[in-house]
Amino acid sequence: MLVYLAAMLVIGIPLLTMEIAIGRKVRGGAPKAMHSIKKKFEPIGWAATANAFVIEIYYAVVFGWVILMTVCSYKFANLTGDSTAASGVWADLLKTTWDTSGYGTISWPVLICLLVAWIVIYLCIRDGANSVGKVVKYTVFLPVACLLIMAIKGMTMPGAMEGLKVMFVPNLAELASADLWIDAVGQVFYSLSIMMAIMFAYGSFLQDDANVAVDGVIIAFADLSISVLSGIVLFTTMYGTGMTIDDMSASGIATAFLIYPSAIVHLTGSGVVNAIFAAVFYFCLCTLAIDSAFSIVEGVSTAISDKFHIAKRKTTAWVCIISAAFSLFFVTGAGVAWLDIVDNWCNSYNLILVGFLEAIAIGWCFKLRKVLDEINRNTKRFKMPAWWFCTSIKFCAPILLGGFFLWNVITLFTKNNGIYGGYSLASNIIGGWAITILVFLSGFIVKIIEKKMHLKEEEQTKIWEE
Repeated sequence: MLVYLAAMLVIGIPLLTMEIAIGRKVRGGAPKAMHSIKKKFEPIGWAATANAFVIEIYYAVVFGWVILMTVCSYKFANLTGDSTAASGVWADLLKTTWDTSGYGTISWPVLICLLVAWIVIYLCIRDGANSVGKVVKYTVFLPVACLLIMAIKGMTMPGAMEGLKVMFVPNLAELASADLWIDAVGQVFYSLSIMMAIMFAYGSFLQDDANVAVDGVIIAFADLSISVLSGIVLFTTMYGTGMTIDDMSASGIATAFLIYPSAIVHLTGSGVVNAIFAAVFYFCLCTLAIDSAFSIVEGVSTAISDKFHIAKRKTTAWVCIISAAFSLFFVTGAGVAWLDIVDNWCNSYNLILVGFLEAIAIGWCFKLRKVLDEINRNTKRFKMPAWWFCTSIKFCAPILLGGFFLWNVITLFTKNNGIYGGYSLASNIIGGWAITILVFLSGFIVKIIEKKMHLKEEEQTKIWEE
């Protein structure tokens, strides 16, 4: 908890406000925003966009799982107090083999729910942010209320206090672990949706009078509050049902689908009430998943629309179709394992390296004060302090993110023989190294496409000189 808070304050909030402010100033996605800094930095924006493209492919699968859990909530009616059976509901529905070789088994319910997820995503996105915003405006508090109920119940379970102690009391010995800090930074990036083109796009939608400095801090601490509440549910339920931190799945995504059902079946002594609560809870997660999926797809479609001058609605449709085709890869029995590999590489390598490159480009090759002025343009009371923002972007982010990336690479080869999670080397090459290489070659691939289409190369924008 302490590590996450430190990562959010030292790196997360400055990078978040930086992306939002540049997006608003330039009125464009990540590639256009980085191009406005210097033409040669546009590939960094495309790397962030490629990150979003990869993430949206497997995030839609997670959305499909949530839809499936909503539909199958009736199963909880007969599982009152049975943590083992409750945790097995998700795995049984997915028919997962927990390794990368289970191609022979396809979960048809997951396939159907995945297709439904993509249809829902497109229907929400095709009319822009306003349509999904209206839904989320009224439903965002429902999952919070559900989490609060589960947290209160979890804290009454035997052993729950031990779980809270593990969550909130720092282990001084573990604070020296580089892996702990790297995981925290990756989670901060993922939670705040930075380094994946999203916040550049969202910034481009903001009105000129938006208060970026205040909005950025509110977003970060609101996200932190929900993360803390979710953590309370996870840790009290784990320790309340006899599990410990060592029993958590290596995949954080899998852990969420294994622990929350255990919390639900311990809510009351009535199976019917628990089943109804499960349906409401997972439906609420569906509404939040729509919003998250919308933001990721928006980051990709905005970048493509800016570059190739294609109508936004048409771009969005093709992004959804292509992403949906790739996401079918995860509906087999091996899907969970492959998703775990791709998710790990996105968090541990791609996001961190994009963050490093953005910080170097904007912190050392541009007048950083101009970005700070844009952040503070509409604020009178609270202004982003120069000592905080400039120190973070110019020194903390490059040093820490560069160091973390090198540590991950060195550890991967010296301790793990180039593989992650015990999966095969071939699986890591396909789901890890190959995707990472493509992400960072994406800018050059776009250049080739640009030349093939005989598009006129864009001139350096003068917007920052105004």
